[in-house]
Amino acid sequence: MASYLLLNYLNIPQMKLLLFLIIPFCLIGQADTTSDIEWLKDYDKAIKVSKKENKNVLVYFTGSDWCPPCKMLKRDLFDTEEFSELSKSYVLLYVDIPRNRDLLSEKQWDHNQELFKKLNKKGVFPMMSVLNEKGKKLDEYSGYGMTGEVSYHVKFLNKNK
Repeated sequence: MASYLLLNYLNIPQMKLLLFLIIPFCLIGQADTTSDIEWLKDYDKAIKVSKKENKNVLVYFTGSDWCPPCKMLKRDLFDTEEFSELSKSYVLLYVDIPRNRDLLSEKQWDHNQELFKKLNKKGVFPMMSVLNEKGKKLDEYSGYGMTGEVSYHVKFLNKNK
């Protein structure tokens, strides 16, 4: 009944104005909460920031365009509010090894390949490594079962802050 009265009360231009004012507020709740997370892509810069901020570096190795567990881990862990909070304890370094080389510049491709050989000796994806401010590997965790269960990853992140 109230919606019928509202529709009869409002004419079309007023309805458009009302929708124009209401829709943005509805979309605010839909916003990506992880957009403020900054993943660096340069190792030297990550180490420099790590020294400056006295934080460990979290290195994430992914095959963004071909690795199903990597894609699921992004959704189940990295795109969550929980990771957003955990990430504040780290300097984040994103190392992508895509099959489609056009996704990266030649310089970035070479840089990522070098880091992969140096830091991901097992050659597995996804892989998270924690480095100290001198670049020494402190710990690593690899794999993802794609079940939505990320408690092991969260435990790893909490342990290495």
